[in-house]
Amino acid sequence: MLVNTKSYKNLNFIKLKTCAAIMPMLQPIEEISKKIGIRESELILYGKYKAKVRLDILKRIKGRKNGKLILVTTINPTFEGEGKTTVTIGLAQALAKMGKKVCLAIREPSIAPLMGAKGGGTGGGRSKVEPSQDINMHFTGDKYAVSIAHNLLSALIDNHIFYGNSLGIDSRYILWPRVIDIGDRNLRNVVVGLGGAKDGVPREERFSITAASEIMAILCLSEGIEEMKEKIGRIIVAYSRDGEPIRAEKFKAVGAMAALLKEAIMPNLVQTTENVPAFVHGGPFANIAHGSSSLISAKIGLKLADYFITEAGFGTDLGAEKFFDIVCRHNLKPDIAIIVVSLKSLKWHGGMSIEDVKRKKSTKAVKKGLENLEKHVENIQIFGLPMIVALNKFKEDSDEEIKIVEKFCKEREIPFAIAEVYEEGGEGGIELAGKVIDTIYNNKPKFRFLYENDLSVKEKIEVIAEKIYGAEKVVYTLPAEDDIRKINKIGLNEMQVCIAKTPYSLSDDASLRGRPRNFKITVKEVRLSAGAGFLVPVTGKITTMPGLPLKPSAENIDVDDKGNIIGI
Repeated sequence: MLVNTKSYKNLNFIKLKTCAAIMPMLQPIEEISKKIGIRESELILYGKYKAKVRLDILKRIKGRKNGKLILVTTINPTFEGEGKTTVTIGLAQALAKMGKKVCLAIREPSIAPLMGAKGGGTGGGRSKVEPSQDINMHFTGDKYAVSIAHNLLSALIDNHIFYGNSLGIDSRYILWPRVIDIGDRNLRNVVVGLGGAKDGVPREERFSITAASEIMAILCLSEGIEEMKEKIGRIIVAYSRDGEPIRAEKFKAVGAMAALLKEAIMPNLVQTTENVPAFVHGGPFANIAHGSSSLISAKIGLKLADYFITEAGFGTDLGAEKFFDIVCRHNLKPDIAIIVVSLKSLKWHGGMSIEDVKRKKSTKAVKKGLENLEKHVENIQIFGLPMIVALNKFKEDSDEEIKIVEKFCKEREIPFAIAEVYEEGGEGGIELAGKVIDTIYNNKPKFRFLYENDLSVKEKIEVIAEKIYGAEKVVYTLPAEDDIRKINKIGLNEMQVCIAKTPYSLSDDASLRGRPRNFKITVKEVRLSAGAGFLVPVTGKITTMPGLPLKPSAENIDVDDKGNIIGI
């Protein structure tokens, strides 16, 4: 039963007694849409608090001037994250409190980390997107649409081989995996088609997580259904016995796949705990894909709001670099970057154990960990953007430790702000919001890409590894060299690169904390995402199919007798 309680800092909240949690007083989604000028006729309602936004809106708002684009990123996080999503949401709420027309866009959470180690992806405390449990779970079904569309193509490939293989597909060189939105290490390498002649042609197969699907990337980098269909048709799914690439269009799959995705491509509109409009759309991971929410969300948000805030997964070495070098080539120009940092992460990079960073103070570890922040600051400077360092403050953080970070920023003339948006919502982000506005209007961005597309594949990989990661050199395995030769042969060497790498280190070795030096990056293979428009060099021990931890989060999730999901 929902019961009204007293207001909290001018916000109306309700208490959900069944799970002893504080929830916001949500507004009907039609009221949220009005705040940024979306008409009711442009909505497809998914209940009372969720809606799809029809793509027709793009035509209506096309001629409007863009608002300010704010990108939120981090240093290399701990395994628990840095609170980047929470700060993104809290900043939007703070700007709204200051009377600004604002909206934000974040990615849809994946079931795999939800049931695995990381948990939900909707923010936290008083800075969340709502209805958070719906968003964390099935939401509007986008992830499943992506999975089904992807696996339809997989089924058509094997069906073609079963019925004679007129395209001459070399079953040893089928590039298109199957996908599922759950972590399951047993599916990384499997054999399909066993059982006899009627059960298909046996071959080796692999599974990836849905977030790594090229269909997910295509959905997030398309501005409409026709563009999406064109990109799907360009997907290279296999090589023939003659070494020629075979594209998805050969299987006459494009129309059916687009039909499965026709609603998934529409952005999802929800709200924050303080009723700020929020798009939650698309879910590519930044360690194995490009790591940002949909281009459509950004295009709509920039036309409707004076300030549009979005996040890029993980640190500047992954999500931010990919946002700048891949997403921003679609006519986006960021105005400012915010680097989120926490004392726990700085202490972890300074050598403390993950168990100690929460309960022990160490100014020495904080100072040592600043080396990691220093490299991420340099990375933003490489792209020519003004920046702010935002410290995501926790209860246990000491003033002495905070002052060390503040001094670091002051010495480098970088604006610094404390964000207490988890505990206080928008009120706790007022300092950050004020400095964002001041920095935007007093520091003109000189945005530039890291590399030009006409560089060779290796040159693009190496400029990222050396300039952004700080690597001394890049080495390539024999399979990677073979992949690059094939890419050059079929003329796809001018695509951008989307490096798959661990998020927990600047290197490709998760155990190297702080600011590693004199290290090498090892490229194991280079996968093609010809439809999405980028190449994926896979480095270190990264995998596109995670496994579950010893004690998965799934063990704690349940439904109570009132039908409420608990334990996320």
